[in-house]
Amino acid sequence: MIRLNDITSQLLSYHPKANAELVEKSYVYSAKAHQGQIRLSGETYLSHPLEVAYILTQMKMDVVCIVAGLLHDTLEDTDADLDEITRLFGEETANIVNGVTKISKMQFASHKERQAENVRKMILAMSSDIRVILVKLADRLHNMRTLGFHLSEKQRRIAEETLEIYAPLAGRMGIYWMKSRLEDLCLYYLELEIYEKIKTEISQRKGEREEFIREVKGLVSGKLSEFNIQATIKGRHKHFYSIYKKMVDQNLTVKQVYDVVAFRVIVKNIKECYEALGHIHSMWKPVPGRFKDYISVPKANMYQSLHTTVIGPLGQRMEVQIRTWEMDRVAEEGIAAHWRYKEGAIASKTDEEQFSWLRQLLEWQGSLKDPKEFLDSVRMDLFPDEVYVFTPKGEVKAFPKGATTVDFAYSIHSEVGGKCMGARANGKMVPLRYELKNGDIVEIITSPKQHPRKDWLKFTKTPRAKTRIRQWINAQEREGSINLGRDILERTIEKMHLTVPNIMKSDQMAAIAKDLSFHSVEDLVAQIGFGKVSPRHVVGRLKPKLGIKEEKPSGIVGKMVGRIKRRKSDHGIKVKGISEMLIRFANCCHPVPGEKVIGFMTRGRGITIHHEGCRHILKADPERLVEVSWEPSPDEKSLAKLRVTSVERKGVLADVSTILTQKDANIIHAEVKTTMDQKGIALFTIEVENYRQLQDIMGAIKKVRNVLVVERL
Repeated sequence: MIRLNDITSQLLSYHPKANAELVEKSYVYSAKAHQGQIRLSGETYLSHPLEVAYILTQMKMDVVCIVAGLLHDTLEDTDADLDEITRLFGEETANIVNGVTKISKMQFASHKERQAENVRKMILAMSSDIRVILVKLADRLHNMRTLGFHLSEKQRRIAEETLEIYAPLAGRMGIYWMKSRLEDLCLYYLELEIYEKIKTEISQRKGEREEFIREVKGLVSGKLSEFNIQATIKGRHKHFYSIYKKMVDQNLTVKQVYDVVAFRVIVKNIKECYEALGHIHSMWKPVPGRFKDYISVPKANMYQSLHTTVIGPLGQRMEVQIRTWEMDRVAEEGIAAHWRYKEGAIASKTDEEQFSWLRQLLEWQGSLKDPKEFLDSVRMDLFPDEVYVFTPKGEVKAFPKGATTVDFAYSIHSEVGGKCMGARANGKMVPLRYELKNGDIVEIITSPKQHPRKDWLKFTKTPRAKTRIRQWINAQEREGSINLGRDILERTIEKMHLTVPNIMKSDQMAAIAKDLSFHSVEDLVAQIGFGKVSPRHVVGRLKPKLGIKEEKPSGIVGKMVGRIKRRKSDHGIKVKGISEMLIRFANCCHPVPGEKVIGFMTRGRGITIHHEGCRHILKADPERLVEVSWEPSPDEKSLAKLRVTSVERKGVLADVSTILTQKDANIIHAEVKTTMDQKGIALFTIEVENYRQLQDIMGAIKKVRNVLVVERL
């Protein structure tokens, strides 16, 4: 069993000025908190936090992290509270212990690959401090080492969870020795028979392989010495899980896996790495497609090495890794390799370059001087745009940052989303606007009387939720528009003294709907309710189908009416190619022919035409905007309002009036006033033919002496 002295001795070996007294204080606190608790192995519970703290010293962690390791189970398994830990050991330590406790309380439901990746992302996103993950990994490693005292069912569940979540996390953090040990322990509990076969095969051929390792090391060392390259060559058996993976991937038996030995060549600098690679390739033929250059393109977790596979002296495949001593240290220790324990030490330019990967993952806050300052500066920010939460059954769901409980409800099912009236997050009632946080356990409360609301669109983030809400709203609006459109059409038919027994099932109405390119009578009637189709236009088409001939006025009156109708049809506003709409022009912006316009649909009142830049249109519901085209008539005039601001000068008004006359614009109204700062403001309402004429007038007025601003109101 690990003792306190083992931990403090290891800590002081790499950090001589470390505060060992704080470690001793946390040991005493943990011992009191866990007093009387026994593990399944029969050992006192205190043995577990001691082992975890010792693993952290092997990773060369700082004092705060080791203290957190000693205290990591106190919140979950004892009467200790967070405030007390904060008061006694500081906020940093308390935050780490609290973070580890949150992860430990998670209940993982399924073991699908995508689910496991979401869980890994969530753990990383939840951990504002890297040390939370490192303490949890150390905790899981010791638990795996003592897993044999649990029932077989629990052994399998914990091993699966470790293999899918924690071993990959160790790899992501660059701590490959821990990843390998976790994977081997998982293999033992999940595939004991295969584990024992691999173990037996390796032990039976141990002497043979050790001789092979000595031979290869001698050959490589001799070859490199010829070129004055001083190298350390290491040969090792691959860990059991990597052999197992090769068996599964290539459908091999244990005896068919030949490359179970890997070699590592460690040299002084990068130049010698590439030189050594060339010499090794000159000795043995490289396997095509098996070369990886992680020096020029490092892995995201800082790992650097040259990887190659060659056909060795006995004709079998042989993996070789080539790296510098610094690269070897990083490969062994991962993120912990860049802690700085020497007081006052400043990171070199090389270290800064190697931290470039870290900047993508961590928030940078300060220079790197000692472990405390470094760790203070480092905060995880791996997935700033994603949030990971649990369903009550333990399934993990990913959402964009800012997503709410309504987004969560719709992710379960459209019916749940539409009927949600409230939610619980971590057992507490929260509003529908509540923004989801990493690690939340969310439960939706539904009611058969509830339905989607338009204001939900303001705070939902996921496309699924927004689409479903809009679909429901559109369906409701359509139903209302059908009822309104039917009423409007029935009243119009009644005014025309016509008789149509059942509008919705009328063959004549079905024919009109088809003529106007609608799928059904319901679609046509809905558009009348929305104000997009004129009921008079529909009735006009209905008369001939009922066998009623429209009387045409004779003589001069008839000709005039015909001209007016043609002019309005040929030169008016058109919506999607259909004329004779319920059209009116907005008084707020007074659009004129020739400028870009857009229509705003008002239920039962037709379409109001605005110019595209009108402030009311910019704030309008986009669902109610319709594209329109304006075919101006040379005989029609439109009103426009202008405000001319000028320096007070006699004759300015006369100059502006002259321009309006020259440009053939009729002045309907004019108003002039003087401001306190001696500026003149003239307001004109004029008649113009089109937008081009209006622009021409405004340009001419701007050129008048002492005119400051010309604005269209």
